[in-house]
Amino acid sequence: MKTILIVGIGSGNPEHLTMQAINALNRADVLFIPDKGADKADLAALRRDIVARYVTNRASRMVPYSVPRRDAANPDYGAGVDAWHAALAEIFRSLLAEVPDNGAGAFLVWGDPGLYDSTIRIVERLRADHAVEIIPGISAIQALTAAHGIALNRIGEPVHITTGRKLGAVTDDTIVMLDGQTAFLNADPNLDIFWGAYLGTPDEITVAGRLGDVRDKIVATRKAAREQHGWIMDTYLLRKRD
Repeated sequence: MKTILIVGIGSGNPEHLTMQAINALNRADVLFIPDKGADKADLAALRRDIVARYVTNRASRMVPYSVPRRDAANPDYGAGVDAWHAALAEIFRSLLAEVPDNGAGAFLVWGDPGLYDSTIRIVERLRADHAVEIIPGISAIQALTAAHGIALNRIGEPVHITTGRKLGAVTDDTIVMLDGQTAFLNADPNLDIFWGAYLGTPDEITVAGRLGDVRDKIVATRKAAREQHGWIMDTYLLRKRD
């Protein structure tokens, strides 16, 4: 039986890897490296850097694969994602042919595999003639709170995690991920915001303050960073002011 290792590699800093993650990568016969195009080439480069730093198993090899784009024009978001995942599942199926019998193949997943990543769900679409092991990683949420020097939750209070697409009225401390629409512009300007992009990387940027005072700065900073790098990953916490 082949084993699929789904390994969380942190949010951008190679030193985010846990010893469990390093050991898992060294068990793998094949390390799968996603290629998301020229504008995100540095994401693939980071994965290769991680392999160069930590993988001492010289018998292992890296296998790149192209990631198809999701049809963002599809008005049915759920159907568009389902079709995208189906296409990726077929790619994953072909990648498993690279893994020897009784061997292991590893997917290096940004952040934590269980938080706003679909690798687990895509692997579940494959026929169940393989074992799956999931290794957690440091998420952008943890990197965000560390960068700002704050605790994620307040004493006895809940935390809500959502996407920009689903951001509504903020009643609890709210973490927002995958916000390509800058949904914070429609939030209560009296909230505090703790915003960060490229968290854990040398390009890390953070902004914090009363939302009404810093939202224009975040928009301008975000735009400039996206133009410079060709992509952006940002996360933020919204909370009511004390």
